[in-house]
Amino acid sequence: MHAFHFSPQPWNDTLVAEALKATSLALGPDFLVFPVAPLQDRQDTFRFLGTLELLLETLAGRGVKVALQPSQGQGEALATLMKEVRGEAVGYCWTPALEAETGHLADRLFTARGEAEGQYTALQRLGYRWNMAVPFEDPAEAQRHLAALEASHPMVYFPEIQS
Repeated sequence: MHAFHFSPQPWNDTLVAEALKATSLALGPDFLVFPVAPLQDRQDTFRFLGTLELLLETLAGRGVKVALQPSQGQGEALATLMKEVRGEAVGYCWTPALEAETGHLADRLFTARGEAEGQYTALQRLGYRWNMAVPFEDPAEAQRHLAALEASHPMVYFPEIQS
């Protein structure tokens, strides 16, 4: 699994162009993850939804899924908005900051982003397999990071078994 995480930026045509460019890179991402800042008003919400629709249309048939990464404390509001507009084509990217909001995002959780020293019991309780994206630039650092993640959460790649 490869997740391409975008920096925070305005929801507009430039974001769509950057997403299209990311799919043409040799990385072959499975997910494009877009941070979503709190939507301030109707105009902001309209711009976000319009850009999201254009983004989905542009990426259709390219084999990549869109995952939204809500700001801390905004998971419930974003999940509610996406249900209201029937945004079933998008999912969410979980981060440790969203720990308390995992339940609101659970039915559409596509990917997660964390650190080796994090606690991921909320994700294990969801009851299905998931993938954790760990940011790195140096392959040796990545190997150390992933080894620490496996040591702290031996079942991190699989759901917690409930008996």
